[in-house]
Amino acid sequence: MCGRYASSASQELLTEIFEIDDVAGPLPPASFNVAPTDEVTAVVERMVDGNRRRRLVPLRWGLVPSWSSDPSRAASLINARLETVAEKPAFRRAFAVRRCLVPADGYFEWYLTDRLDSRGRRVKQPYFIRPADGTMLAMAGLYEFWKDPDGFWLSTCTVITTPATDAVGHLHDRMPVTVGVPQWAAWLDPSYTGDPHTLLTVDATRLTAYPVSTAVNKVANNSPDLVLPLPEPVGE
Repeated sequence: MCGRYASSASQELLTEIFEIDDVAGPLPPASFNVAPTDEVTAVVERMVDGNRRRRLVPLRWGLVPSWSSDPSRAASLINARLETVAEKPAFRRAFAVRRCLVPADGYFEWYLTDRLDSRGRRVKQPYFIRPADGTMLAMAGLYEFWKDPDGFWLSTCTVITTPATDAVGHLHDRMPVTVGVPQWAAWLDPSYTGDPHTLLTVDATRLTAYPVSTAVNKVANNSPDLVLPLPEPVGE
């Protein structure tokens, strides 16, 4: 799964990279420890005054389907499995017409080591997984709109995951799916009539993973230090 990630790019940089037309409302600040139900920055395309516009928007991470009776299960829908995303009622409509990109520096996974803590439990070591060339991940996401009985609108999203490749599979059995630059336009286009599956990328060979501080375990911690490699090797 993808349950924690870092997203530190500025609004200006995101606007340049994704060729943004509009910024819809204030965006969440840079975060090195994005957690479920946090507000995140996403790239969408929407019709505005008859024209399709590419926008940076704030979305809450944890998808709430439009037909849901309440948003309480959002934290359990932070990920959508690629294998079933086109069939699951919670995701299939969004997969057809409400696709987005979720920019990230990289994401965290926890590896169960053979080391024991003071209570005799095996230690989970966090790793940060990011592109080896320092570029940004454009994670494939879906978004939805939900309206409560009082008329309040909630905009939410989920990140699509797939079985992990060998390069990162030893850390976790799943990984986020990404969208390559040539496919961004089609992926974001709500009128796209092809199979969205063909626009997705599963390429872990360009990723690098390294152990980071256990400070990331606490969602309250949020600083650039969380994504720095540990100075000493971590035994397994």
